[in-house]
Amino acid sequence: MQSNIRNEIKAQIVRAGYTMQEVVDLLADEYGWSDSVSNLSAKLQRESLRYKEAVQLADVLGYELIWQKRRDA
Repeated sequence: MQSNIRNEIKAQIVRAGYTMQEVVDLLADEYGWSDSVSNLSAKLQRESLRYKEAVQLADVLGYELIWQKRRDA
């Protein structure tokens, strides 16, 4: 499961047209994150990204996180 979450976030970064470095730079400028790609990569690897950080990451990519009730099958 771990690599699926990491890969999904990395895929969203690519789909949004950014490199990891560009995203880290945006996060540093907008939210005061560390400007180190390795720090973001480590958070994804460890699955230690906080919800607030996920919201900020989505924001700089031009997305918003939405809670949607699952449909019952």
